[in-house]
Amino acid sequence: MFIKFFHFFLFSSLYISLCAVLMVYQTNSLFFNGNSSIHLMAFVFFSTICSYNFHWYLTPESVNSSIRSQWTQDHKGLHLVLTMMGLVGAIYYFFVLREHWMALCFSGFVTFLYSAPKLPQTFFKELKNVAIGKTIFLAFVWMFVTTMLPIFTATDQLKLVHVLFACSRSFLIYAICILFDYRDREDDKNQGIRSLITYFNERGVNIIFWISLIIFALSTLLLYWFHFSIATIIILLIPGIILAFIYNYSKKHFSDYLYYFLLDGLMMLSGLLMIIFQI
Repeated sequence: MFIKFFHFFLFSSLYISLCAVLMVYQTNSLFFNGNSSIHLMAFVFFSTICSYNFHWYLTPESVNSSIRSQWTQDHKGLHLVLTMMGLVGAIYYFFVLREHWMALCFSGFVTFLYSAPKLPQTFFKELKNVAIGKTIFLAFVWMFVTTMLPIFTATDQLKLVHVLFACSRSFLIYAICILFDYRDREDDKNQGIRSLITYFNERGVNIIFWISLIIFALSTLLLYWFHFSIATIIILLIPGIILAFIYNYSKKHFSDYLYYFLLDGLMMLSGLLMIIFQI
């Protein structure tokens, strides 16, 4: 029963949706003294439920059998139900937050574009041909929804420190996405999805990964000059340090638990640590 519940929690995208909510909460805590909008977090939660279940509902069976792939094929109906439930919740909170309609619409649009190439219509299929689109675009979507969206809904002043934090978060997420793309490169080739990782050899992938992680570290360290405490800087760096240590292992071991629990969890780990240590 525990395994079944854990698979539901993980593969129904409840876990990744909670990760997104915690990342939004962290952004508000860092810049707006913890004055988090419950309505915005609810919007992000339901939007993530909707978009991820929509994505998995459209995903064909993987060439590499896995627990996630089999669970997805066995629960297509559940993915569709969760997609509709998430859509209803997202629409409701969109109207609650309608004064920020432009930022909300943009976040919804770019989120939809990530899954759009999986739709059967010719117009959407053509999006697969967009060079290097998948990995960079996904990192951008996650950064915008969890970083820029809470900033835009809280203030009309975009500061350099906001951009620096967005850069830090973007390159951490991108480094994580590189591992997902490396694991899924055969599926992507079969589906005609193009990304940098499908083009480069192993050495090229390593270079892109380490450059991303270095930019993440540098942009995080620069936050010190904007009055971020040393403790906060260290906590923000921890996910990148863990990622660096498990990088080679993750390229050889493709466990769904490693990827969908640990690697996805790294995105929200610093926010969780800030709550635990009350920073």
